Formats: sequence, structure tokens, C-alpha cells
Amino acid sequence: QVQLVESGGGLVQAGGSLRLSCAASGLTVGAYTMGWFRQAPGKEREFVADIRWSGTYYADSVKGRFTISRDNAKNTVYLQMNGLKPEDTADYYCAARTPAYIGSRLWDDYNYWGQGTQVTVSS
Repeated sequence: QVQLVESGGGLVQAGGSLRLSCAASGLTVGAYTMGWFRQAPGKEREFVADIRWSGTYYADSVKGRFTISRDNAKNTVYLQMNGLKPEDTADYYCAARTPAYIGSRLWDDYNYWGQGTQVTVSS
């Protein structure tokens, strides 16, 4: 049974940093494209970043501030978020899809999803 468990969310002031983690079980993160999505209150879910065999990809809104990475030994994917802004406030979700050489910015293209972790950025 596949499980993706996010952690690391919380309350932070604007300009601050957080690191989100996505611990996987039942799959090997190195064999999947791993993505992060977010959904702010009253808004649609949106793509944040993904990591695949060919590299990493980001939404324009987070490029230069967020970094996605993975630790195959820990079977965990991370999202380092620096320079946080109030508009980054959202629930953040981890997702996995195959094959690992194809990414997607569409939530429905992923095969597995976590339950989310909340990030609140105060101004």
C-alpha cells in the first residue's frame, strides 16, 4: 500500500523559510516523478514543483525561492521554501506519478497523493 506523508508545515513570517518533507512508503521515490502542489483557501489547486529523471521544474511563482529535492536513501522528497510570501499560504500536497522521466503540472496525472500539510505565512 502506497503512502505519502507530508510534514514540516506551520506558521512563519513573511521572508522566512520552511522545509516540507514527504515520506514515502510502498514506492521508491527515485523511480517516480515526485511533485508538490498547493491549494489556497478559495482557490484552485496549483502545481508548485516536480522532480524527475531529467531534473527539476517549478511554477513561475516560486522559481528562485523554492527548491525540490529527494533523498533516495530516506525515500523522502523535500520542498525547501525560502523568501516566503503571504500568497504562499496554502495546503501543500505531495504526489507521485510514473513514469519517472515524464512530469506533469496536472494533479490528475499523478497516481498517488498525500493528505497535505498547512503553510501559513503572516505579513
